Amino acid sequence: MSDLIKKDGYNFTFKPSVCGICQGNCCIGESGYIWINKIEIENLSNYLKMDVEELKERYLFKEGYKYSIKEVKLGKNSFACCFFDLSKRQCSIYEYRPVQCRTFPFWDYFKNNIEEVYKECPAIRDI
Repeated sequence: MSDLIKKDGYNFTFKPSVCGICQGNCCIGESGYIWINKIEIENLSNYLKMDVEELKERYLFKEGYKYSIKEVKLGKNSFACCFFDLSKRQCSIYEYRPVQCRTFPFWDYFKNNIEEVYKECPAIRDI
């Protein structure tokens, strides 16, 4: 049985079993927003055993009316999600990661930027 994931409207498939060898390309790179909604914030605060306001202060920032997870600067143009464990090369909140992370690589952006997703993610396969 194949573990390839296919979504309508995308000209590629995704093989999740490759994530273990990737080193976190989707969590490291150029700076960007890692959106997290109210329910995800509440679930994450429960998981981390801290109150929502403390979570927001330590790990999030507000952009307009939304929240994004903070990043850690790694180099001149390289950043990592603050929940990415650099020593283990994996997400430290995997079961509580936001929908944005859960839906990667099936983002509308990659429908028109297929070359970019192929460069970023070794788990991308041709249909």
